[in-house]
Amino acid sequence: MENLGERLQGFWERFRGCFKTRTRDGSGYAYRYLSGQLRMKTGRHFAGIGRETGVSEQNLQHFMTCSPWSGAAVCRAVQEELKGTVGLAHGGVLVVDESADEKAGEGSVGAGRQYNGRLGKVEMSQVAVLLSYVNLTVPQGLWSWIDGELFLPKAWFEADQAARRQRLGLPKDLTFATKVELAWKLSQRARDQEIPFEMVAMDCLYGRSGWLRAQMRQSGVRYMAEVPATMTVYLSPPELGIPPRRSNRGRIPARVKVLVGEAVTVASLGQSVPWQEVRVRPTDRGELRDHFAAVRVWTVHAGQAAEEWLVLRREATGHTPYALSHAPVTTDLTPLAWWKCQRYFIERSNQDAKSEFGWDELQAQKYRAWEHHLALTVLASWFVAQTKYEWAQSYPRDPELLAQWKTDVLPTLSVANFRELLRAVMPLKRLSVTEATDLVIEHLT
Repeated sequence: MENLGERLQGFWERFRGCFKTRTRDGSGYAYRYLSGQLRMKTGRHFAGIGRETGVSEQNLQHFMTCSPWSGAAVCRAVQEELKGTVGLAHGGVLVVDESADEKAGEGSVGAGRQYNGRLGKVEMSQVAVLLSYVNLTVPQGLWSWIDGELFLPKAWFEADQAARRQRLGLPKDLTFATKVELAWKLSQRARDQEIPFEMVAMDCLYGRSGWLRAQMRQSGVRYMAEVPATMTVYLSPPELGIPPRRSNRGRIPARVKVLVGEAVTVASLGQSVPWQEVRVRPTDRGELRDHFAAVRVWTVHAGQAAEEWLVLRREATGHTPYALSHAPVTTDLTPLAWWKCQRYFIERSNQDAKSEFGWDELQAQKYRAWEHHLALTVLASWFVAQTKYEWAQSYPRDPELLAQWKTDVLPTLSVANFRELLRAVMPLKRLSVTEATDLVIEHLT
């Protein structure tokens, strides 16, 4: 713990080259922004971070909003370190999800009236599609953000929005992409980077897309894609073809449809499949066990049928989520159940990013500021994940404590715990009465 400050300094040294441009070295501002995200509890905006870390608010704002350093390069550097980490060659899972942040108006890039899952309704929001890396096969587990894309509603690309796009610094070659297309882009980028992963997990928004699942099947990517309870599947291969014309009126049928086959909803299968209790993973509160079932089904998209696993999980609360997977037909229920439970950790990653790293406190409007904020949030997430992982490797759990508490797993450090330790060795600046008064005067004037 006493070396956390030096560890953060060494961590920043490895990445400082990402923040240099042809004319300036902005790595010092990157260090202070990262330090503020990791140590501050609230007010993690330009003014707040500048005040707490001792740099000019204007200089920090220029570094985040105008400096041409590449946020994508920072994410790639994090991914390179992940690839080179001993012990992560197997067991990795990529998890795709979105994060919506409420906005007061349309001034921020990408803001618009759209569904906000956090609020459960359509609201003025800014939405990001995010990619996390999860590996639960290593001691105490590892999860971290590694990439992301800002979703821009289609209205942003209309001709009358050209001036706004230019004012907020949107790249000229940027075109509209759905959230599903952004998810595919992120998974392909991770594959091109040769990040070791066994499958991609995603929620219903992405999982119900027959196009996305087909893209992953064709590229050889395994997935565990949650689907709504109302989704229809077939228990035997449906017969496809162009239906005959029923009369001389109307258009001649041209689209391939299901000619023979009985469609059923995935929810209706819960009563007819055999369930089995599976040990998901040990936790510090005991073993996590749930009942699972799996059955081979056929789905239809764009005139083609595909055979997939339908995986059902009956949770202790009574809720039953469903997922489709392109795992081989010989796959046992236990690995299917294991993969089915991975998506929980994107929720953990998103929660940590918002509550612990200030992801939702960004007050800037421009695209570059959002991209830079994402890059430094990814960096903060990776610093914590990597440190916790290396501590777990260096300091294995005491078997006497395991016996004393009669458990297989001792509690792990949360991100909040970790940040508390960091604040202890790197205390935040305490203002004098004069300094506090000067800040109030500056604010009022």
